[in-house]
Amino acid sequence: MTKTILITGATSGFGRAAARRFAKEGWRVVGTGRRAERLRELQEELDDALLPLEIDMRDLEAVESLAKLSAPWSEIDLLLNNAGGAPPTSSLPETDWARLQEVIDTNVVGLVALTRALLPKLIERKGQIINLSSVAANYPYKGGAVYAGTKAFVRQFSLDLRCDLAGTGVRVTSVEPGMAETEFTVVRTGGNQAASDALYANMNPMTAEDHADLFCWLANLPPHLNINTIELMPVNQSWAGFAVNRES
Repeated sequence: MTKTILITGATSGFGRAAARRFAKEGWRVVGTGRRAERLRELQEELDDALLPLEIDMRDLEAVESLAKLSAPWSEIDLLLNNAGGAPPTSSLPETDWARLQEVIDTNVVGLVALTRALLPKLIERKGQIINLSSVAANYPYKGGAVYAGTKAFVRQFSLDLRCDLAGTGVRVTSVEPGMAETEFTVVRTGGNQAASDALYANMNPMTAEDHADLFCWLANLPPHLNINTIELMPVNQSWAGFAVNRES
């Protein structure tokens, strides 16, 4: 039986790599994103395996409409809540409020709205939800207050949702990646490609394909097993010491 995955943020990074991987595995892929041209390119590549939908996660009416797709695309077995945003790494007063609101609406409000809308179908099919959190949910860093806060929400939302879904057969996993080299980092550095390249120089970061492999592994676990949270980093990333301010 052919299964269906809905991937938000399918136009780049983890989402695009996941769309390719699941299509290769024989799944139907519903892919959403804001960039229509990217979606068209992905459809040319994946052909009938992909249903591309131009949707902004901040548009709640459009997000909730994903629960009303026509068969067979409506038979969703796996929701990959991958779409997300981040303000440039800077202090809170220095960051434009509109940019912060965009991040909160995408990472939190849109994710919750879509999950809520699809839960009846996921329960009916004893499906699965994979939510993209981050190591930022667990380890504070300078300039990460809003982004890390939204990812901490995603982690806790995933764990509490597991409680709500006890007995339904629906699996929920919070995936918490460390340093991975994608377009996302360029955004985090304020669009500075050189700064993004320098961040990953000579440290062998994770890739989008690494995460697509992980998502596929999670999807293929026996249905009686649930990975609650999974944190992953490249070998060359670990933790820093505490920051200390010394008074003169």
